[in-house]
Amino acid sequence: MKIAAAAMGKTVARHFGHCENFILFDTENGAITKEESIPNPGHRPGFLPNFLGDLGVEVIIAGGMGGGAVDIFNERNIEVIVGVEGDARAAVEEYLKGNLVSTGSICHEHEHEGNCEG
Repeated sequence: MKIAAAAMGKTVARHFGHCENFILFDTENGAITKEESIPNPGHRPGFLPNFLGDLGVEVIIAGGMGGGAVDIFNERNIEVIVGVEGDARAAVEEYLKGNLVSTGSICHEHEHEGNCEG
């Protein structure tokens, strides 16, 4: 399974679309087998969920995310986990253990990443 974390460096980003990079984790049998960071190719409506889906991502982890992105991920059968803070790798490890649960945090303003609800 491929899991992506929207990140600022190695920390989960508060807002999906405004992250610096995406950390892609390949997993197998409940363990991380590969980790790769790629730069955010740019935030524009509808692009990033399809970009990640085309890379084979099956789960996306972020602090917050706009409803439009959530809808596209849902249409592509990609699981959305929002409301996450802290180290991205640790978040993925918790997800693999079944301990990471989405809070459903939806961002309603897109001008600034700090406007995401917790």
